[in-house]
Amino acid sequence: MKRLTIIFLVALATATTLEAQRKMRTADVTSDTLMVHDPVMAYSHDTYHVFSTGRGIQHATSKDMKTWTLHVEPTMSVIPKWAHDSVQGFRDHVWAPDIIRYRDRWWLAYSCSTFGKNTSAIGLLSTRDLTPGCIWDDEGPLVCSREGRDNWNAIDANFVIDDNDQPWLVFGSFWDGIQMVPLDSTMHIADKGKQKTIARRFPGKKENPVEAPFIFKHGSYYYLFVSWDYCCKGMDSTYKVVVGRSRKVDGPYFDRDGKDMAQGGGTLVIEGDKKEFEAAGHNSAYTVNGTDIFLCHGYSVVLDGASILIKKEMIWSEDGWPKLIKN
Repeated sequence: MKRLTIIFLVALATATTLEAQRKMRTADVTSDTLMVHDPVMAYSHDTYHVFSTGRGIQHATSKDMKTWTLHVEPTMSVIPKWAHDSVQGFRDHVWAPDIIRYRDRWWLAYSCSTFGKNTSAIGLLSTRDLTPGCIWDDEGPLVCSREGRDNWNAIDANFVIDDNDQPWLVFGSFWDGIQMVPLDSTMHIADKGKQKTIARRFPGKKENPVEAPFIFKHGSYYYLFVSWDYCCKGMDSTYKVVVGRSRKVDGPYFDRDGKDMAQGGGTLVIEGDKKEFEAAGHNSAYTVNGTDIFLCHGYSVVLDGASILIKKEMIWSEDGWPKLIKN
């Protein structure tokens, strides 16, 4: 009985903190349970920065990746006019950022869209400083998709720099799956850059629930993580993360059984255990002080489907496949 009381009190305290994160904030909120969707991370000046989906892009910081401060001021204080012009119905709820350090600047991609449609745009910001409230330069759109014109969706961007210092953009959600295209030194699509599909869930079918690509280099392989199935439904979510690998950054990517990810291949990395998390997905991965770290969001069972940050150590099998360590 005492143990149940303690669990209840911890859950109540956590729920109270999460409620403070949900509400329109007038001050920063500090918690060891960070409410996020689509988390990505950067490290600068002894501080970890997590950017995630939210009004103007949510920004949280930590010194130890345990206790997080969610900042009241969003990353984007102003949504550029081109974004509203490009995506009818989009306001200020910005989806699925990604961030990378390249040639002495931080580059942040973000998604402008409305749920269930592929009239979308991926925008670009840049800065030299990640201090909360810093000024980001609007670098305009990276890529736009149009309903009725394109069989792909311009959201869920990820940057990767290959071994030749060539930047690439990976993106996509549903429709014809995950797309990849080379970028130039300004982090915009390269002149005559050819876009191609590198991952699908159900090739040739109308419903193709694959999204949220993230490429991570380990050893001589590039690893493509993607999320399968459905997010954003609380306790009805079915999200999971799968992976494939390639010696070439632009693929093809094959799963552990040798199946091409463009033809529906993918080796499971994480899914809901139905005890702690109903579902988990939209991941990112980093090497921090020699340790590989896997981040994603998970729909908490205890918190009735609230989406919170999952952080796990990632190790590698003898034949070079990722495995997550239980906390």
